Amino acid sequence: MRAAFRCAPIVLLYCLSPSLSLIPAATAAGQPAPASAHAPAPVPAPVPDTLAQRLVACTSCHGDPGKPPPRDERRYFPRIAGKPAGYLYHQLLNFREGRRQYPLMTWMVTPLSDEYLREIAEHFAAQHLAATPLDRAALPAAELARGRQLVMQGDSALKVPACIACHGQRLTGTLPAIPGLLGLPRDYINAQFGAWRNGSRRAHAPDCMGTIAARLSLADVAAVSAWLASEPQPPDPAPQAAGPQPLPLACGSAQQAASTPARGQAR
Repeated sequence: MRAAFRCAPIVLLYCLSPSLSLIPAATAAGQPAPASAHAPAPVPAPVPDTLAQRLVACTSCHGDPGKPPPRDERRYFPRIAGKPAGYLYHQLLNFREGRRQYPLMTWMVTPLSDEYLREIAEHFAAQHLAATPLDRAALPAAELARGRQLVMQGDSALKVPACIACHGQRLTGTLPAIPGLLGLPRDYINAQFGAWRNGSRRAHAPDCMGTIAARLSLADVAAVSAWLASEPQPPDPAPQAAGPQPLPLACGSAQQAASTPARGQAR
């Protein structure tokens, strides 16, 4: 959680928003004032007004796509690089419109336009971040077996489909808007299931993940998160193309993504 507060909120907003003046690099870095009042103050180099520079507000928590996280670092925030642009765009909308609850995210995206949120989503979708899996050997064998069963086969008695039925055979996501599940921290996966169960995370109705989360026991959630968080990504982590088969459950988010026009079209 410490990563969320590396910058003061006002700095994050100035970093992210293209409509606000950028803070000079020396000020943002917290450099001290010159020792002598008579000495001329150095002229700070201007911060480049680029999308990548503004999105440092995002990578400070979600990770720099050019740098894999240290293996011994416990992380809560999800990897967002390489996820489908449609998924990222709709999650930004969900934070802005109250379907997802995380105050820092809501605070940052509230003033941003649909077009700018889509630009942010496409920026991260074009990148890939190597993720470090947890050590599988340290996890109970029975828990891992149950997690693998739910991920790869589902549970017909619970009416829970396999994760791969929606998130792709390689679990790297499905275009245009279903996210990959590998490379996510276990704590984050657990938290999202909890949010769906208590209603603090919602999607467009019918909310298929809300339905699935309600059908799983806490032990099943723990098993799924343990297996996913310790499964390595394939060499090519790109999401797969949408298949011809319908999803196993009606999913409002998928329907919403399919009906969203491409960038530049009228909305």
